[in-house]
Amino acid sequence: MGGTFTDVVLEIRGETFSAKVLTTYDAPERAIIEGMHRVCAKAGVTPAAIGRIIHGTTLATNALIERRGAKTALITTEGFRDVIEMRTESRFEQYDLNLTLPQPLLPRNRRYTLRERIGANGATLIPLLREDVVALAEEIAEAGYESVAVGLIHSYLDPAHERLVREVLLERIPGLAVSISSEVSPQMREYERFNTVVANAYVKPMMKRYLASLAAKLADEGANCSIFLMHSGGGIMSLEGAAEFPVRLVESGPAGGAIYAADVAARFGLDRVLSFDMGGTTAKICLIKNQTPKTSRVFEVARSYRFKKGSGMPISIPVIDMVEIGAGGGSLAQVDSMRQIRVGPESAGSEPGPACYGRGGARPAVTDADVMLGKIDPASFAGGSMVLDIAASRRAVLAHVADPLGMTDETAAFGIVEVVDENMANAARVHAVENGEDLSAYTMIAFGGAAPLHAGRLCEKLGIQRLLVPPGAGVGSAIGFLRAPFSFEATRSVYMRLAAFDASTVRGLLSELENEATTFVRSCDAEAPLSVETKVYMRYVGQGWEIPIDVSHAAPTIDAYRELFEAEYAKLFSRTVQGLDIEITVWAVNASTAKAVPVRAESLGPLVPLTAISQREVFDPALGARLTAGVFQRSQIAVGRVAEGPCVIVEDETTIIVPTGCSATCRSDGCIEIFKHGSEPAKARLAEMAEA
Repeated sequence: MGGTFTDVVLEIRGETFSAKVLTTYDAPERAIIEGMHRVCAKAGVTPAAIGRIIHGTTLATNALIERRGAKTALITTEGFRDVIEMRTESRFEQYDLNLTLPQPLLPRNRRYTLRERIGANGATLIPLLREDVVALAEEIAEAGYESVAVGLIHSYLDPAHERLVREVLLERIPGLAVSISSEVSPQMREYERFNTVVANAYVKPMMKRYLASLAAKLADEGANCSIFLMHSGGGIMSLEGAAEFPVRLVESGPAGGAIYAADVAARFGLDRVLSFDMGGTTAKICLIKNQTPKTSRVFEVARSYRFKKGSGMPISIPVIDMVEIGAGGGSLAQVDSMRQIRVGPESAGSEPGPACYGRGGARPAVTDADVMLGKIDPASFAGGSMVLDIAASRRAVLAHVADPLGMTDETAAFGIVEVVDENMANAARVHAVENGEDLSAYTMIAFGGAAPLHAGRLCEKLGIQRLLVPPGAGVGSAIGFLRAPFSFEATRSVYMRLAAFDASTVRGLLSELENEATTFVRSCDAEAPLSVETKVYMRYVGQGWEIPIDVSHAAPTIDAYRELFEAEYAKLFSRTVQGLDIEITVWAVNASTAKAVPVRAESLGPLVPLTAISQREVFDPALGARLTAGVFQRSQIAVGRVAEGPCVIVEDETTIIVPTGCSATCRSDGCIEIFKHGSEPAKARLAEMAEA
């Protein structure tokens, strides 16, 4: 469920049926139920036939960005009341003299303290008195808080004080939502940990109500089955787990897309993939190496400065690492004070939507520009379920962009699309540079309702020579949910230097984490075989940040851990540091069910040219002019058939634009492959033909 569209996919008897409906903001579950009935009708079944539902949603993310959460309080250790406001004291924009720091989720008058202290070694320095907690509980009750976050200093080492606070609060205020940091994010670095537990508490009441309402209404419609949620780390968790830890859902939708792209990469044996997901509200870009999405322990929500690390709200949970920007089909265009076209991050969403939707929108969105440039057929949008008003698009573009800049409506539409494409290309470049990658060696996999419209141009800007658009691309994230394993990652911060390495302590700690992770997974699937992956986060003494080291197959010994760390460190930085001890800060164990093994896509034989069913005028951004492009139905492009660009490939949920100088063909798994003439992928196609 995204900001503009809700995508529903039904998998039954080896077949896939999908539907795309507008998201209903006032009652989000209404769009889900409508989409469910549509796909069931296509499959010829009733909702009672559904055996499992997997859901991903942007509700938690939007609540954090728009500050629409519950009335929440934070209880912390005396002296640490202002941690979430002081942040890390770093400047994310070094030369901005008027730098404005993002406001914390909770103002100071909603942050309370208790006299207690756990030391950095886990020892109790100041015991917590129950009568102090009782007195504070009375104050909390009188203020009428709906939710409370508890974040005490060093509670990840000893959670006893946080548990006591929760116990007293629930005794005094039954029904209060309480989140404690030692369960939500038991890791060192109090700024990130406090922010994460506050975010969890902030969205918990809303998400708990929503999930309960969704389950009840689905059951009323006949779908009385288990419901699971996609979490930010790329796995699936139970409804109960999601209601308790909703902060883990913050990137649930985009995570599904990355899993889908990884599945496609595995089918083609691709080790370097750029996943590009563009919907109605945002665009998401993720690097996938060795058929596995890159992951991280911390990510930021609601950055106030575009692409600037540190300008957002840090959330410390396992997450698929991606860059997300406000660039979607509904992103609104305007002319700024310097007479430049700006696009996003504000979006028209589904209510009122772009001007062409005819639902009251008067400002131009990217979809309006795409319609005007011939990329979208107004009569067949969303499989013909909506007829777009191109005249309304033209009026909006003229009023808000063309007339203020003294240009034609077509030039203004071209400007809107070119700006949004450059925004996305720049985000991809920055993400690649931060990870030390050269995108020219990558293959792009594009999905989401708007991505195939823009992916060809993005490849031109990034120097990428091969593009894959998988089947069902318009609802790619939802398909990704069906490919994801049940998984959960348990983490704990326990500081340990290799010089003081204690193997028995390590074995006990890893055993506890494995039990925690497997218990969560078993709540979703009690019988499936599980795989367990163990990572430790290590650094040289004196360094400020750690790197993840996979120790799943290593004995817990000093030499084994040092060897793995130095090998990974040398791979990242081309050197090791002699004479410094190494320290471990975070331990993580991930348990998951097995992923389905994808069937490899077969090589192509001779390519047979296709004749277009019709033609239409499409604006070519590289040439800056309209060209006559052939129009093909996606079903028309069978395996081994080739369509020459410029052309348009249409399907119910999206449209693929094949640029000039490129060809498109279909692979054995249904993917549309687009490659540039004279490129390495084109030479590979010729080699396959020669073999055949």
